[in-house]
Amino acid sequence: MPRGDKSSYTNKQKREAEHIEEGYEKRGVSKKVAEQRAWATVNKASGGGKKSGSGRGTEEDQAPARKGGKIGGKAAASRPATKRSASARKAAATRKRAPKS
Repeated sequence: MPRGDKSSYTNKQKREAEHIEEGYEKRGVSKKVAEQRAWATVNKASGGGKKSGSGRGTEEDQAPARKGGKIGGKAAASRPATKRSASARKAAATRKRAPKS
């Protein structure tokens, strides 16, 4: 089996990688890097490709999936309240101005 062969991965793992890859691409990461990161995340969570057979599965580690949510918001929380509220007012004005789509 050549390096990079995805035949030993389950359909669920392939779907997870695809979903993660789309998320990275939405954030402006190149297609190649997004794919690499997606498979790295799937491997970190599940320990790589799954083999068939009863009792051979292991519990998945959800830490990589939770990591992004925990990181988010730290920058905003460290800013003073006056700056945050000014930013919120500016955003509200922008939403009010923007046409509804």
